[in-house]
Parts: sequence; structure tokens; C-alpha cells
Amino acid sequence: MGSDFFSELRSSSPVQDYLQHLHDLFQQESAGAVADYIPELFKANPDWFGISMVTMDGHVYEVGDTQIPFTIQSISKPFVYGLGLEDHGRTDVLKKIGVEPSGEAFNSISLRPETGQPFNPMINAGAIAATGLVEGSSHEIKFDRILRMFESYCGHELAIDDAIYRSESSTGHRNRAIGYMLRNFGILGEDPTPILENYFRQCAISVTGKDLAVIGATLANAGVNPVTGRQAVRSEYVENILSLMGTCGMYDYAGEWIYKVGMPAKSGVAGGIVAVLPGQLGIGIFSPPLDDRGNSVRGIQACHKISMDFNLHMFNVPNSTGSIIRAVYHGNEVSSDRVRPLDERGFLKEAGKRILIYELQGELNFATAEIVLRKINEAFDSFDFLIINLKRVLHMDESACKLFYSLFLRARGMNKRVVFTHSGDHRILRRCFRHHLNEKDKNIPSQLFIEDAASALEYCENNLLLGHSGSYGGARSSNINQHEFFENLKPDEIKRIQPLLKPMSFEADALIVQAGSEADEIFLLNKGTVSVSVSLPDGRQQRLATFSPGVSFGELALGGSRSRSANIYADESVECCSIALEDFHEFCLTHTEIGIKLMQNVLRLTASRLDSANKAISALA
Repeated sequence: MGSDFFSELRSSSPVQDYLQHLHDLFQQESAGAVADYIPELFKANPDWFGISMVTMDGHVYEVGDTQIPFTIQSISKPFVYGLGLEDHGRTDVLKKIGVEPSGEAFNSISLRPETGQPFNPMINAGAIAATGLVEGSSHEIKFDRILRMFESYCGHELAIDDAIYRSESSTGHRNRAIGYMLRNFGILGEDPTPILENYFRQCAISVTGKDLAVIGATLANAGVNPVTGRQAVRSEYVENILSLMGTCGMYDYAGEWIYKVGMPAKSGVAGGIVAVLPGQLGIGIFSPPLDDRGNSVRGIQACHKISMDFNLHMFNVPNSTGSIIRAVYHGNEVSSDRVRPLDERGFLKEAGKRILIYELQGELNFATAEIVLRKINEAFDSFDFLIINLKRVLHMDESACKLFYSLFLRARGMNKRVVFTHSGDHRILRRCFRHHLNEKDKNIPSQLFIEDAASALEYCENNLLLGHSGSYGGARSSNINQHEFFENLKPDEIKRIQPLLKPMSFEADALIVQAGSEADEIFLLNKGTVSVSVSLPDGRQQRLATFSPGVSFGELALGGSRSRSANIYADESVECCSIALEDFHEFCLTHTEIGIKLMQNVLRLTASRLDSANKAISALA
């Protein structure tokens, strides 16, 4: 994908935008010619062009002429072969039809000289033999089984284009010659004429580009149609069908196709191509102009571009297992490590809903990232800030990075912010953003990539508060009368305890409380912020929480703790007050009513912090 794709987003879906970009890119391609050896095919409009993609959970993306009906032609071959496998099993079918690429044109008379066996079911000789394998008490019933099979793949009723059928039947002399040769060698055990007519009919079944994508997704999904949930072919034969599509599906272009595109595929002379990425998706493309080998020119170009842009070669195997989405929750369900005053907590209790957090896990490739982005797009109106936590993502490929970049563009265009956390192990994501961001956007990565989830949540909370009140944390100050420690106290009651308050100030980075020291005072923070941290075995400090003006810290000393369990540092210049624990106890004894209110406040604050911790645990569960 080039920068031209990223310059304009047109829809809510990066995948939809990409397919539209692809359609625009190749729409003006003039190479190729519409097939004319069947007169009715020559009537197709060379400008028709549609691209469809269907995922494993049945989601459909489509652009262009995806609903225009055309005849399935040779795309029918692997699927009728699959029906033959269901009717006779591999051993008997292999006696009739080989599986080796022929390297010849689709209508070549390629039979093994000694046995008359067709080289593979993708050339006409093998396809006619496969049609002859379909069981039924009459040729009408046999064809009805073929038609119902394709309806299972597509998920709806299908019809025959009678004009195409008659045109093919009246001009199919070469195929009749092949049929009689097959009869001569005993590959066909009866008069080939009704078998040939069923073959002409199956090629004239009318489908759309979207149908081809659903057919492809059905093979990708072990034979189960992902839209309807109906089994179209027994799963044990899907690997045989895909193997033949991979080695023979694109005629004498098959080797170069599997090398460059890397997806089992089948083309038809009406301009259709179906491509399959096992376990991930199906692609259907319709564009009538063909190259010299009988493959859609635009179809080959589009499939090659999709494969290259999103690393969809089948030998680039993702290792993903289970759901890529580990957890989804909002900022009002779990708070950051910043301990905030009452008014800020009250605001975030409601406004925190505008922060959406996605925790991902496993392997991020095109298929799994597409699922994530589709879920996010469904909730796009519900958030202003989106946090994508990559801590448990084992691997991320370039296609996922490109999809996340398009998500960032859409969010930025709607004044929403996206933040990635724990991206340190995914440098490919940072490189992708650096590559596409303009010079004027060079400061964006500092806002996009915040290493830990708590800091990212704090960043989003801070920006919500800025939009609400214009300040937060250390940018504001709190006087004693507004302090949460004195909530519900009357001014004269606060005035009585004020003589016990000892004003203190600390410079940035100063150690206010040292782990292991005696717990003998409570602190009331008035200005600046302080952080609680513990020492790790390697000597680094791990932050546990940050306190804002208007909150207290060290009050656990009231619960009987004799020593401090963590260090507390000033993040910036700090102003606070302290109350000696001994003075506080004596005050509560002599001012019982005020003391009860103070202890109630302490219990409430402690319960509030425990409640926040419980919500965080519940959200993560």
C-alpha cells in the first residue's frame, strides 16, 4: 500500500477503504480482451470490475461490480471434482483423473497416452471426467446435485444462464472430441453426450463476484459456508480441492501465481477469479478482459497487490490460536494509578466511559487485525480515546501495522486519539507510523506510544479533565477546606485541627517517605504530585501510584502499620501538610465528634481505593 491509500479515508473500515483504493488503482487498466470463442461471453462489458472479500466469520467487504451476474465457467471445476471425491473417494477418483500440472492450455487435449487419464481436473479433459463421476439415477438428477452443491457454497439459489449454455453447447466441438476420447479409454463409462451437456450447464451457472468470495471463504473454513453455517463439502476433501487449485488452478500460469500470490485459486474465462487463504478469508474478483492464458488481467493484478500488501501468501503461516481480543473495557471500569481528588473522581466516574481499552493477545496478522478493527469500528461513536494494549501480543506483521495506521488516521480525522501500549517489542509498528507520518507530525509518536497501560490510561484521563476544567493533577492546587481528608467537616471544625498541620515543601525528585522508615505521620497534598514506588531486585523503581493535590497519603499508619512499605517521591515542586500520628490520636480523643468524622473519611478513602482495585481486577477478568 502506498501513501496514496493513506491520503484519503472514505469509510469506517480500513479494509473497505483499501479495496476501494485497489479498485480505483486498476479500474483504468486497458490490457486484455473479453473472451470471444463463446459468442455470448463476448457481450460482456470490459469495464466491469468488482472485488469482494469474505472473512472466516462471514463478514463481507465489496467494491465495484460485485453484484453483476456472470457465468462461473472453469471456476466450477474444482468444486465438481470435490463432489466426485465425496461420491467415490480418493482412490477411485485417482484412477480416473490425475493430479499433475500439465503446463498446457485449459482446453488442450491432455491425456496420458497409455491410459487416457487426464492430467488433472482443472483442464477441460479432467473436468469433463469429473462431471462424469457425479452420481445420480438420471442425468437431470446428477446436474441437480451439482447445482445444489454450488448453492450450498454460495448460500442462495442459483440459475443457469440459458443463452451462455446454448452458446457453449453449440460451439463446444473440441470438448465433444475430448469426451469421445475419454469414452474410448474407458474414463467415461457411457455415452459422453449427456455428460458434456451437464458440463456445459455447470459452466453456465450464474454467480457474482460476491458469490466467489463466499465460495472461497467456505473452502477457507474447512468446507463450511461462514455466512450460512451450512457444510458445502466434507472437510476431509477440502485439502485435495485446494491442492489442485494451488498447483493447476491458473492453467499454465499456476507456477508463477503460487510463487507471487501464494493462494490457491481458480479462474474462469468469463472474468472471475476465486482465491482462498486457508483459515483466513476468501477473495472473489470479476473483470472480463483476459490475458493470453485466459486469466482476468485486473483479477491477477488485484490479487497480487492484496497478497503483497498484507503478507497473505499461504506459506507465511500465522501462529495465532484462540481469540485475539483478550479483554474490552472502559475507563470508568478501571482507573489509572493516579489517585485523584473527589471532584476529579466524580467527573471520571461518568466521563471515563469515553475511554475504550482493548487488550490483545497472540498473533496480529491481516485476518486477526481485521477482526479487531471491525469491532472497534462498531464502537467508534462511543469513545474519544482508544487504548490498544499489546502486552500479550506475541508477533505483529506489517499488514496489521498498516491496518492500525489507517485506524489512527480515521480517529485523528474525527478528533479522537489512539494510544498503543507495550509497543517496545513491536518496532515494526513504530517504523510503519514513522514511514507514513509527515514531518509536521513528528511529535505524534510520543502521544501514540506510551509504554505501560496505567500511564496510557492516566494520559487519557488527564486529557478528559483538561477538556472539562482546564487543569488536572499538579497543574491545580487545593486549600485545606477543599481537602478530601476533611470532607463533611464544618469550617469551624477544620479550623480546630489546623494548628496540628505542619506545612512542608519538597523540590522535584525529593524523597518524602522512605520504605522501612517509621510510619508516624499523615500527609495532605496541596500542590504538585507525588509518586509511590517500590525498589525492584535490579535496583529500578516501579511506580505504584501517583497522588494529586487534594488527596492524602500515608494514612495507612492509622491502621497500625509501624513502618512504610514503599518510597514516595516528589514528581515536581510539592507543597503539603503533615499531621503527626501521635497528635492526631490525641485530637480524636479530645474532639470525639470531629474524630469520628475524620476516621469515617479515612475508611471511605481506603474503601474507595480498594473498590478501584477490585474494578480493575474485574475488568481484566
